[in-house]
Amino acid sequence: MTTVTRRRNVRMLAVASATLLLSTLIWFNYSAVLPAVVDAWGLTGVRAGLLFGAFQAGYLVGVVPLGMVADRHSSRVVVAVGAAVAATASVAFGALADGFLAGGLLRFVAGVGMAGVYVPGMRFVSEWFDAAIRGRAMGVYVGTFSLGSGLSFVLTSVVATEFGWRAGLLVTSALALLAAPTMYLFGRDATRTTNRRRGFDLSVLRNGSFLAGVGVYGAHNWELYGVRNWLPAFLVSTVAIGSTATPAATAGLLAGAVTAAGGVGNLSGGWLSDRVGRRRVIGLGLALSGAGAVVLGVRSWRSAAVLAAVVVGYGVVLTMDSAPTSTAITVVVDDDRLGTALSLQALLGTLPGVVSPVLFGVVLDAGGYGLAMPTLGVGALLGLGGVYYLGKDGG
Repeated sequence: MTTVTRRRNVRMLAVASATLLLSTLIWFNYSAVLPAVVDAWGLTGVRAGLLFGAFQAGYLVGVVPLGMVADRHSSRVVVAVGAAVAATASVAFGALADGFLAGGLLRFVAGVGMAGVYVPGMRFVSEWFDAAIRGRAMGVYVGTFSLGSGLSFVLTSVVATEFGWRAGLLVTSALALLAAPTMYLFGRDATRTTNRRRGFDLSVLRNGSFLAGVGVYGAHNWELYGVRNWLPAFLVSTVAIGSTATPAATAGLLAGAVTAAGGVGNLSGGWLSDRVGRRRVIGLGLALSGAGAVVLGVRSWRSAAVLAAVVVGYGVVLTMDSAPTSTAITVVVDDDRLGTALSLQALLGTLPGVVSPVLFGVVLDAGGYGLAMPTLGVGALLGLGGVYYLGKDGG
């Protein structure tokens, strides 16, 4: 690879990552102000979980069709349009939503838009990087998701503390409006060497390694989305954070740090997977994070310093398996089916992420966080079975 080619590829990775960073500011801004929204709208634990799940439901509805469009047309354009829809709906949520129904509808639309950003963006990155170094590139891209999510918690919490929860949502949503022009104006389409397939092609579902990767991804998302939706509320419930002067703000900042630490997990997981093997890194990440969720729930936390250290470390291992899993998907399927395969991975693998926050709310209402947190860890540990079946092609 020449120096010019390397610089061009790195530049495209930077554009894709910046676009994702800006768009991801809306993914968890609702979670950052969840306690305030619950109080303002009188939500139960189940309804609060469903409101988060509405975004995920919209994402699932849009992800396969938009992934297929990215296989046939410019992934750059798909990402730009999706980013514009997601940010506009999120602005409307912060400005206009006045209850569960309106909020759920706008979060659903934002989720559909986000389906046009994340997975087509992975297709975009895969087009620019060969399989031998794709793990590192994917680690940077997916790591940006964690960084953006962490910034969303921090920015939303800081602004909401001073100006109210609606202001927190509006600031992060306004920044997300910059994502679409970033991708459209500064991104470039890679030269395709594969055919643009027509029709609804589900042949990847006959690929055993692909299905194993989807199972692993589902276990990852079961834990990830449950944690990211409920972490601020869990932190506020602890003695360590609940006894501080500003529990909600402290919990939001700590949740942001935990989520941003996931960027380190993605980067290290992607880098390690190119060297020691993807399956080893995926298995290690799932084992450590699953155990961590159980420990968080069953222990009492009275020291803010100890709790902060534990949850930040947990944030790192929580995402170690993400980039290697997505990279494995890109190497076990044909190049001309990447968009479809990645979108099916997202659809099937994200379904557990819709269910887990709701189940968490049900268990929380019944028995508190001591029972609710372990439900996330058990889900992650079950994913270890899929690592074995990922196959040699998956690394």
